[in-house]
Amino acid sequence: MRYITATVLLALSLSVPAPVASQQKAPAASSRNEAAAQAEPTPAHYPSHHSITVAGQNVEYDALVGSIILRDAKEKATGEIFYTAYTRSGVKDVSHRPIIFSYNGGPGSSSFWLHMGVMGPRRVVVPGTDHVPPAPYKVVDNEYTLLDKADIVMIDPVGTGFSRPLGKTKGKAFWGIDEDARSITQFIQRYLSQNDRWNSPKYLLGESYGTTRSAALSATLQRANIYLNGIVLVSAVLDFRTILFSPGDDVPYIVNLPSYAATAWYHEALPDRPAELQPFLTEVEHFAVHDYATALLAGSKLDPAERDRILGKLHAYTGLSRDYLDRADLRVTAPEFEKELLRKKGEVVGRLDARFVGASGDLLAQTPSQDPQSSAISSAFAAAWNTYLRKELGYDGKREYVPSGNVQPWNFKHGRGIGFGLAGVPNVGPDLAGAIERNPTLQVLLVSGLYDLATPYFAAEWTMDHLGLPKQLRDNIRTVHFEAGHMMYVHQGSLPRWREAIGAFIDRTSGGS
Repeated sequence: MRYITATVLLALSLSVPAPVASQQKAPAASSRNEAAAQAEPTPAHYPSHHSITVAGQNVEYDALVGSIILRDAKEKATGEIFYTAYTRSGVKDVSHRPIIFSYNGGPGSSSFWLHMGVMGPRRVVVPGTDHVPPAPYKVVDNEYTLLDKADIVMIDPVGTGFSRPLGKTKGKAFWGIDEDARSITQFIQRYLSQNDRWNSPKYLLGESYGTTRSAALSATLQRANIYLNGIVLVSAVLDFRTILFSPGDDVPYIVNLPSYAATAWYHEALPDRPAELQPFLTEVEHFAVHDYATALLAGSKLDPAERDRILGKLHAYTGLSRDYLDRADLRVTAPEFEKELLRKKGEVVGRLDARFVGASGDLLAQTPSQDPQSSAISSAFAAAWNTYLRKELGYDGKREYVPSGNVQPWNFKHGRGIGFGLAGVPNVGPDLAGAIERNPTLQVLLVSGLYDLATPYFAAEWTMDHLGLPKQLRDNIRTVHFEAGHMMYVHQGSLPRWREAIGAFIDRTSGGS
């Protein structure tokens, strides 16, 4: 999850007849700014045409770097959302052509991660888990794109990419769970209208906070009479208590444990490492929700002998020393685990992808000072995207693309409070559950990386198991695991399976393209 910001100047040409101009003072800066703010914005439009070979067939497609102007009830411009759309050329009946709206998370992240990692027709190559060398970086045709099956619209929410508030509207009008959902709902409505796509099979594909966005959108889109065929949740977090480690809350420790075990297994840090990962994780998952959960819920009343037994199990499953686990009172947060697992080697494991390791820095610190995965790949993605955007997609604007926006403070208050004027920890799971109940044909694909310590796979599954769906609708949610991290598409070996899993999901829920 990343944060950066972008500001944009709206140019306005002011002309005054020469005789009058010589007798009058130039307009004050505040007057010029006010006039610029009131000018009618012109949507961006940078079209291009391309082709790519996917699954052995040549796919001709049109690309468009464009924008949609958001408006209030009086049709006054409030914001501009940029997007890159890829649509297959020559399709006569788009009502049978699925369309995927895709975005990253943050909140505050632009879509260039998914875009250049797996969704777009071109991708950056970042092999292995080593730190990627400096430029030049390699960009290749993405044979794993879904463009043969569906059109793809990559969205940059307000405050990311080139997207921005307009006029007198402030960023806070867009920066919050509900505010964000409203703005993206309006974007999708206007895109469907402008491109005659109301009758197409429709999908959302979001990553990280983008899954929070998708769950909220599942409700707001339905209120706009837009019913979805499917939602792909990539590295999901719907119930934020599962990742916050709030004082007195034992749930995050329970649902994070299997990811600690997977990481320790990968780095061969277990005292008695099993030969196979999956049977091991099944054992750890059972322990987590039974013996471990019972022990944590007992609190200070936990029997000393049982506590000693739990300590031994945690040591066997995480590789952390009994002494460390004892001092932690059986409760280790994800950042603490990242720092402690390989401390003796002077290394930390990645938060987004625990397969990555980096220098530990301060060996006495409790938590890491860097995320090795972010340090390893960020430059490659930024350089590849900016080159591709300008050289191949034809964007010739003067503005700089903002990979991560400073969309703070983000309003995490959502829908229901908990009384006493408090918003509570956000949980958009009920939004998704309600959307499925109102649209029982809505299908969800949960995509998780086993080595993701930011949005752990078992935490996401635990959330799905607690949506309260009736029995006949529980099979609407299916799960796919990758032996990779938060951004599983940076693992080149996962790309064929990604295409197979998402492609089959689209075929199953849309009737094919």
